[in-house]
Amino acid sequence: MNDMGLESIHLKTFRVVAEQLSFTHAAERLFLTQPAVTLQIKALEEELGLRLFDRTGHQIALTPAGQVLRSYAVQLYDLCAEAEQAMSALRGEIGGQVKLGASTTIAQYLLPRLAGEFLARNPDVALSMVMSNTAGVVSALLENRVALGLIEGPSGRADLKTELFLEDEIVLVAPPSHEWVEAGTPISPDALTQVPLVVREHGSGTRQIVEDALAKAKVLKKKLHVAMELDSTEAIKSAVAAGLGVGFRSRWALAGTQTFLRVVPIHGVRIRRHFQFVYPKGPEPGGAAGAFLRFARGKCAETRPR
Repeated sequence: MNDMGLESIHLKTFRVVAEQLSFTHAAERLFLTQPAVTLQIKALEEELGLRLFDRTGHQIALTPAGQVLRSYAVQLYDLCAEAEQAMSALRGEIGGQVKLGASTTIAQYLLPRLAGEFLARNPDVALSMVMSNTAGVVSALLENRVALGLIEGPSGRADLKTELFLEDEIVLVAPPSHEWVEAGTPISPDALTQVPLVVREHGSGTRQIVEDALAKAKVLKKKLHVAMELDSTEAIKSAVAAGLGVGFRSRWALAGTQTFLRVVPIHGVRIRRHFQFVYPKGPEPGGAAGAFLRFARGKCAETRPR
């Protein structure tokens, strides 16, 4: 399959300009000159007999006709990608696009090594990813923006299938100078109500699992002093290292952080979870997404946190 694929050049140019709302940025994405992009849009407008963009100075906006066409252009792009995958399968090849959604910890610490090896073995595959919290990945699946999700918490949906693929542990971390680290002994669960906590945002699988585990240890959520809510594991690392509170992190995210963070055991509490594949109920994802699912299953069976 050539680089253009089944999608027409005029429609592809329109779709990218509609995404970027900039002829300059679209030209960079398409590896074309800005005048070439302008000519493509002008030709499409003449063919349709409708203006697709309003141009005011250096800014552009979609006209009502452009908004309608954008919706169809995205659907046609998805159909073209599916058709390319089907043709690749008939040739005995794995090709096309893999659209993944991944929770933050997985996206940052696990997926790069999986994706790198998969793409090295399958050079005709293009991978795109939506990184969000668990709730965001589930939404992307339900809106058909991704074909396969990798999440850290419960999906909360009966119409989605989940499949455990890798064990993880969530641990309490503090800076090396913290009194709990210097004491070198496990803390009681109640001690968590006496310190500022740095936590993930609502909708995060990590936060939900931590709150559930603490509730089982009789630590009520309302008694916790949440000093900060942050939307990434790296942000929590920086905040805890700066002494703004203690926090919870995946063991997968601890590699190379020993200078900044130490694990603090909690007496009687060990928070284990499983990373999960998630996809709509029914047949497994097909094409390149299905090939990635099968590859990831095999690799994760061999993988352990370091």
